[in-house]
Amino acid sequence: MMRKAHLAWTVVGLAVLTTVHAAGRVSNGVIPSQALDSSAPPTTVAALAHARPVLARHAMVVTDQHLATEVGLKILKEGGNAIDAAVAVGYAQAVVNPCCGNIGGGGFMMIHLANGRTVFLDFREKAPLKATPTLYQNAKGQVVPGLSTQSFLAVGVPGTVLGLDTALRKYGTMTRQQVMAPAIRLAKDGFVLQQGDIDVLNTRVKDFAKHPNVAAIFLNHGKPYVAGQILRQPQLAHTLELISREGNGVFYHGSIARAIVAASRSHHGILTMKDLADYTVQWAKPVECRYHGYTILSDPPPSSGGVTICEILQIIKPYPFNKWGYGSVASLHYLVEAERRAFADRNTYLGDPAFVHNPINRLLSARHAARMRATIRPDAATPSSQIKGSLGSYEGTDTTDFSIVDRHGNAVGVTYTINYLFGLGQIAGNTGFFLNNEMDDFTSKPGVPNSFGLVQGKANQIEPGKRPLSSMAPTIVMRGKRLFMVTGSPGGSTIISTTLESFLNVVDFGMNVQQAVNAPRVHEQWYPDVVFAEPGLMSPSVEQRLRAMGYRFKIVKSWGADEAIVVNPRTHMLEGANDRRRPAGLAAGY
Repeated sequence: MMRKAHLAWTVVGLAVLTTVHAAGRVSNGVIPSQALDSSAPPTTVAALAHARPVLARHAMVVTDQHLATEVGLKILKEGGNAIDAAVAVGYAQAVVNPCCGNIGGGGFMMIHLANGRTVFLDFREKAPLKATPTLYQNAKGQVVPGLSTQSFLAVGVPGTVLGLDTALRKYGTMTRQQVMAPAIRLAKDGFVLQQGDIDVLNTRVKDFAKHPNVAAIFLNHGKPYVAGQILRQPQLAHTLELISREGNGVFYHGSIARAIVAASRSHHGILTMKDLADYTVQWAKPVECRYHGYTILSDPPPSSGGVTICEILQIIKPYPFNKWGYGSVASLHYLVEAERRAFADRNTYLGDPAFVHNPINRLLSARHAARMRATIRPDAATPSSQIKGSLGSYEGTDTTDFSIVDRHGNAVGVTYTINYLFGLGQIAGNTGFFLNNEMDDFTSKPGVPNSFGLVQGKANQIEPGKRPLSSMAPTIVMRGKRLFMVTGSPGGSTIISTTLESFLNVVDFGMNVQQAVNAPRVHEQWYPDVVFAEPGLMSPSVEQRLRAMGYRFKIVKSWGADEAIVVNPRTHMLEGANDRRRPAGLAAGY
């Protein structure tokens, strides 16, 4: 697994990392700020070449916020299992990582049980019952900028509270009071802000100042917080205490629900008490595929993550990536072309399975993969305009991720989101938590890009009670019958490529898991017809050759934050890695 071959990329492919400081945003909004982390520290050749994971014999927790990791590890040491720890981390993230951890949004949980069974829990947000396909269009049928991201019409019905409670009741061993107590203490007593926390808070300071109830919490007497100061959130502590004491009913039927609806009404939104009362979560079978002796278990629709990752893997399966090496012309060419084709299918066919038929078996079939490979030219990029949804016509950024493995062999991967960093940027009354702007993940109008530049079709149009298509992909990888890897990332549409590449970096390019999550990334999503790349991915000669083949590149400082665990098949040690792009994060175990 941890082959030393093909690591020459650390010298060639990363040589420019010490000098390149590209802007952290894409000017046309294709990969917006919520997909990026401007706090990513510079990476040198030596730092990446010598990157090593955290090792543990019994259990491991990896999150992008060190205090949340400590909460999860404490739960495990006190006898809780991975599900208990995941719920505790989920609530702790809502306090110490308010940009992304949430109780005002929703997400997915992948659970691998020690008995060998793997299950998927969908607690994705839903569209309000008054939502319509033209919700964000004017009388002329034109999409109105900002309605799907900056207005209360952007708020989907939150699912996190019911999702965490459902997982705990079905597979946990501790009480709700036990797993929520650490988050309540952190909210009430406060925590010391590190520079990584400040870097994220600073992205929305001007927006915080627009709303007195937000400014009272996330500004320090009207000024931005600085590292070393303490952030206290008494309103959120009260909300968490209500949930701990009364259960999810208070969120979906009681005082918290009333506060959310009142805020929506006062800001011309459409959320109602019925929307919250009718909200449900659902269990589903993971998407499954195989690649070079590994079994990948990932998210089914309404996530597109699992299907798209598996389709890419089926397309590239025959290619000798391990021979070509990381960052080579061949490996980048065929990976990008596979991503281009898989995203075209994703954006055309996938949607909430309660509303549309998802042709998963056809998309992941060997026949379909062979047909896609046959359209890839060995010496040239394929213009996206020549790629269509490959089954014929349709019939019919911010986020946080964490991974946990316990001493029993249970493993949990969670990705949940409020979409943008700090979601809508607004809080309902005195509830203390940010509301999501997740409705932007729907198709505002078929053929019109959303804020991540995704051009999607009718399958993901807005409909009452529908869940928007997501890219979130907490993923479990098995080697035979043994757990091998837990991986996932935030980052909007880039989640798919980030999660996929963390896996490929380990199994094809011989990296350890810390190198795998630290390595520069590439992303292609069909439209726009441009390849996004992090600094250092390509040597100058590789970039020159790919440009000669017809590729256009946009260098973006960073995106995503893969939090991964590998179970070393030789030593059976747990190897945890916090992504360098989230310096406030932590991998820890015992």
